[in-house]
Amino acid sequence: MTKVSKEQLRKFIKENNLKSTEDVQAALRDLFAGTMQEMLEAELDTHLGYAKHDTKNKTTDNSRNGHSRKTLTSEYGDVEIAVPQDRKNEFEPEIVKKNQTNTVGIEKQVVALYARGVSTRDIGAHLQQLYGLDVSPTLISNITDKLIPLIKEWQNRPLQTVYAVVFLDAIHFKVKQEGQVVNKAAYMVVGIDLDGKKDVLGIWIGENESAKFWLSVLNELKSRGVEDILITCVDNLKGFSEAISACYPKADIQKCVVHQIRNSLKYVSYKDYKSVTAALKPIYKANTEDAALVELDMFEETWGKKYPLVVRSWRANWDELATFFRYPPEMRRIIYTTNLIEGYHRQLRKVTKGKSIFPTDESLTKMLYLATMEVTKRWTMRVQHWGQILSQLIIYFPDRVEKYIR
Repeated sequence: MTKVSKEQLRKFIKENNLKSTEDVQAALRDLFAGTMQEMLEAELDTHLGYAKHDTKNKTTDNSRNGHSRKTLTSEYGDVEIAVPQDRKNEFEPEIVKKNQTNTVGIEKQVVALYARGVSTRDIGAHLQQLYGLDVSPTLISNITDKLIPLIKEWQNRPLQTVYAVVFLDAIHFKVKQEGQVVNKAAYMVVGIDLDGKKDVLGIWIGENESAKFWLSVLNELKSRGVEDILITCVDNLKGFSEAISACYPKADIQKCVVHQIRNSLKYVSYKDYKSVTAALKPIYKANTEDAALVELDMFEETWGKKYPLVVRSWRANWDELATFFRYPPEMRRIIYTTNLIEGYHRQLRKVTKGKSIFPTDESLTKMLYLATMEVTKRWTMRVQHWGQILSQLIIYFPDRVEKYIR
């Protein structure tokens, strides 16, 4: 492309009496429209073989000169140009395609802003301020709808055969449904594969969290190629363990200790919060399961009479709370809580906090998907100490791991 010389720029400024950015934008808009028009005229001349149109006498719909008026959105604002009409499908415009209404690559910007949780109204305001474009919320929604095939492809992609650890948890949002605002759960699954890499395995939108829905999620993971999971990390949702065992009977189940503590404190008066929390800490900080059981007995001696439901809850869930004691310290830090997936959830919350209500399940899915793509871009490193963890997993699960190690 030939650069414009300083002399030409000075002449352009003088001839158009440019004194402000608004003057520049208006002049460039006119220049853009004129340039596009000349290109269209030349294109039609080439097609017809001779000049068979009058650029000085353009009408809204003139079949004699084969033109119609068209508003084209450019980065300099909306401009109106005369577009050659299709003549019995003989002429296919190349400069401005049929039904094309813009020349600005705004789609990537719309998607990027949407991925950061910017509302459709604010995206429109941003584009108006930056480019002078009037972009409606409907257009923004239509642009982001182009993500739907990508989301479906991502959601249905094949997965690893074996995952060392899988975290399952849900976060909740308000969504409009049939004229009412209802609570919906976004079911999330994060896996750590045998290479020590983290990945989000899928996002499912359903009614309030239930073990039945989790069962359908686990069945879908199996249909996408996940044959085995060594350890599953979950909260204390009723029926969760049964759902996991139904799909992956060999999987060790680790209930989140932090969730267990929170549930325990529901039965504790506020004045005893700190004391009870401190008394529970030696249980899950013990070096062995036997030592942890001794600490649990001591807790019962001190607090059992006042808070029997706390003790009952720990003992009822003990088998799945104590799973992490079987593993080395490096693995214990990963699995004894669901902090890994909750950290991912916090990143999603940063994006969705500006949306108190989502208009549809689809709009919620689009935003969660885009936010997830941003989060997982940073998941490039292996889990810390993974080499040491993997060597012990091979010892714990020789038949289930060794044949899949590359």
